[in-house]
Amino acid sequence: MRLILIRHGQTPSNLKHLLDTDAPGPGLTPLGQEQAAALPEALAQEEIGALYVSTLLRTQLTAAPLAAATGLKPHIRDGIRELIAGDLEMRGDDEAAHVYMTTAFAWSSGDTARRMPGGETGDQALGRFDTVVAEAAASGAATVAMVSHGAAIRTWVAARATNVDVEYSRSHPLANTGVVILSGAPEEGWRVLVWEGEPLGPADPAPDADGPTGAPVSA
Repeated sequence: MRLILIRHGQTPSNLKHLLDTDAPGPGLTPLGQEQAAALPEALAQEEIGALYVSTLLRTQLTAAPLAAATGLKPHIRDGIRELIAGDLEMRGDDEAAHVYMTTAFAWSSGDTARRMPGGETGDQALGRFDTVVAEAAASGAATVAMVSHGAAIRTWVAARATNVDVEYSRSHPLANTGVVILSGAPEEGWRVLVWEGEPLGPADPAPDADGPTGAPVSA
């Protein structure tokens, strides 16, 4: 199966550098709407057979133009929502961002019993994402697109792809509407074919405009 993981478009919380993970979450900024509108053309060569979004509003708004262009009804799944920030929710300071992302990448390294402060463990976070990927693989679609979130995508890919390690995922950004494309299957494993960290649509030139979950993370 070809799996296209797409980070949602820009949100107001991204601009404020906030860890905003509760449902339903914010909508898109005007730029985020433009980024979403650019997806159908950017992915026009992909024969997408199934489309998944998370339970957070920003992924559903991002996927809407792609759904309209392909005629696909998005499957809404909680499993591919953003990593739950717990006690760090709505914090915008560098310390909170560092704790959040280093915890996430610890999960990718195998420390899946570790818990986000006041939140979920790596077993829970990776397990729920695995469940949705397994469902998509069982659907029979040759190419599946999932609109998800920065930390969730980077963490899951680093944990599950055989050719991308934690250091690569940690050091490579995933901007709003950046994509990671993989090939494989749950029982066989996954290989990253493309890591396109820049937006498929227009970019915001301001620093940190994509929020903390898409930025490079120091060890």
